[in-house]
Amino acid sequence: MLTTGRFAGLKALFWEFFRYGIVGGVAFLADFGALVACQELWLKEYAWGLYVSTVAGFMVGLVVNYALSLWFVFTAAKDRGKGRSAGAFAVFGMIGALGLVWTELGMWLGVAVLGGNYQVVKVLVTGAVLVWNYAGRKVLIFR
Repeated sequence: MLTTGRFAGLKALFWEFFRYGIVGGVAFLADFGALVACQELWLKEYAWGLYVSTVAGFMVGLVVNYALSLWFVFTAAKDRGKGRSAGAFAVFGMIGALGLVWTELGMWLGVAVLGGNYQVVKVLVTGAVLVWNYAGRKVLIFR
């Protein structure tokens, strides 16, 4: 049976992850919009265009996610100030960069190997990478 303190901690973690999901959704819309814009407007003719577009979307999504995470997700008193340094942003970005590697591999597998639609593949891959990004940032920055 959970003690009151442990239950309160799990409840706080649940709501923090819930807020991270909202932030992730907003960041995903920014990421996805930049991906589609780059791909459809500028890089469609190039074989490597999808992968460059994926990186561009990632960069836009990373900045949105970072700003909203500081403002809306990691708001506990013990977390205030932890993520507001160049070093914390570097770690935040490195965790995201690993997520980008997995995203690029997933995009390649889903589109080049399996022949899927890049937009559908992006949605599926993003869902998988969301958990990694939250856990990595929680443990390495906002512990």
